[in-house]
Amino acid sequence: MKTAISLPDDIFLAAERQAKRTRKSRSQLYAEALAEYLARHAPDEVTEAMNRVVERLDEPRPDPLLVAAARQMFERAEW
Repeated sequence: MKTAISLPDDIFLAAERQAKRTRKSRSQLYAEALAEYLARHAPDEVTEAMNRVVERLDEPRPDPLLVAAARQMFERAEW
């Protein structure tokens, strides 16, 4: 998809330098930057996805007696 955007000169020049330094095309640099921005600014979507995964797992909680026994074994073990 092609699009046109306006950037302040200083950001454009910094992006040009970064693209040359990393040997990426301007389009690739901008696409990666936008993808990173969207990932960082969409935490609700990530949380929702993680909640869906947890719901699908539907694992029962471990038996409290088993947990206590395992804890005792670890406490007695020499490290």
